[in-house]
Amino acid sequence: MAESDDARRWPAYAMAVLMLGYAVGKATFAVQARLGFPGGPPVSAAEAANYFLDPALAQWLASLSGVLGACIAVASISSRARAVPRPLMVAVLAVMTLAVVGGGGVMALDGFVGLGVGWRWYHGVVGLFAIAVALEMFRSYLTASARVRR
Repeated sequence: MAESDDARRWPAYAMAVLMLGYAVGKATFAVQARLGFPGGPPVSAAEAANYFLDPALAQWLASLSGVLGACIAVASISSRARAVPRPLMVAVLAVMTLAVVGGGGVMALDGFVGLGVGWRWYHGVVGLFAIAVALEMFRSYLTASARVRR
């Protein structure tokens, strides 16, 4: 039984690491007041006036979303997750999975095809890995929570 529990947990731990890496990257861009894509230039005050949010604030919020994503990933495998109603946790994980699929998809497309954002092929590999881990984490939660309900 412990083997199946470990097999169920690795995607959440991997996703937590990926999300924390995302958070650190966004925090780095926020400190530098840069846009959040590779080689993104520093944004001048005059140019920042054209944006809805200050670019540094937007990057800090994105960094916060990475920390929140890591917390959700770890929460999905904790014993406390069993106290959260399954439909709520499924909805939260579904939204998180869709966000990761969207971001990873852009990284993969730009890395392999070239959309003009600036991601390289190795970013595309990371994007595909993030998609695979997010999907596996979602599947693992569905499987494990269905087992608990029986």
